[in-house]
Amino acid sequence: MEIGIVWLIRAAWIAGILPLLLALLPFSRLSWYRRTILEFAKRGKILQSSSKKFTVPQKFFCHFYVWAVIWTALLLGTTWMYAYVSTPLISEPFNFPAITSQLTGGSSLFSWQKSHSSGRERRFLVWKAVFLLLLMEVQVLRRLYETIYTFNYSPSARMHFFGYLTGLFFYTAAPLSLCSNCIPEVYHFAANGIAQFIVKGKGQMLDVEVSLLDAVIPLANLGWRQWIGAALFFWGWIHQFRCHQILASLRVPGEQGEEYKIPHGDWFEIVSSPHYLSEIVIYGGLVVASGGEDLTIWLIFGFVVVNLALAAAETHRCFSVNLSG
Repeated sequence: MEIGIVWLIRAAWIAGILPLLLALLPFSRLSWYRRTILEFAKRGKILQSSSKKFTVPQKFFCHFYVWAVIWTALLLGTTWMYAYVSTPLISEPFNFPAITSQLTGGSSLFSWQKSHSSGRERRFLVWKAVFLLLLMEVQVLRRLYETIYTFNYSPSARMHFFGYLTGLFFYTAAPLSLCSNCIPEVYHFAANGIAQFIVKGKGQMLDVEVSLLDAVIPLANLGWRQWIGAALFFWGWIHQFRCHQILASLRVPGEQGEEYKIPHGDWFEIVSSPHYLSEIVIYGGLVVASGGEDLTIWLIFGFVVVNLALAAAETHRCFSVNLSG
């Protein structure tokens, strides 16, 4: 079941990456295909000269992040509780009587060591998923805050309905991908808990005392790659927040004009779409924090890179045309 879920998620990411990757190829014969893909991806000022059919208001971006906050929090809370109850990541002392008995069994000692190592690896995998989901929750909470309090979307700003569906897909699949390797057991843990609650009632449920310290310490016991990845994540996180504030400041509340203004400050001094670059850095941080060994998380990163590379190229082209015009 686990392998089936993982490969289903991977297939979904590959299905999303390949059309975008094809649109990035610099072949003239693919120009019609590139225009079609870009039409789906256009939004905001880029969409002003295009047809408004099959579009929704750009302020619907808020829907992505409301859903992402709820969905990621659900996965995070359930995975964290499963990790705390079933897979505590602690330094287990050696059991010398057990080792002595294993020594008399010859090669069975190696079997015990393999099982012990496998158990620790599994616990590490689950707590790493908690760590990645925690970073994702930090990201989507900030994006929700920005859509409500930072951005002032123009009433005429639209986005294609296909782009709207793509956003909903991304913020459903990305958090799920971060814990895909342990989601079957987390699902069974949650389902069993709900079933026991329905059958036995709250009074008959086994009380679980939650210690905040014990629930957080295992995260500190993760490896150096997790903390380097977190540092990279927050580097991009901070710069994206700053760039979004700069972009939001270009439009005065109540202003109806759609003229192009040149943003200045932060990473705008080195690239034309630093908010896209910082998003790539953020998801690159998740790849590093995952240990770089999970193909599913690499596919999330691949989707982010090709999607934002296409959007950045079109934004730069339209921006240059409007300024020169």
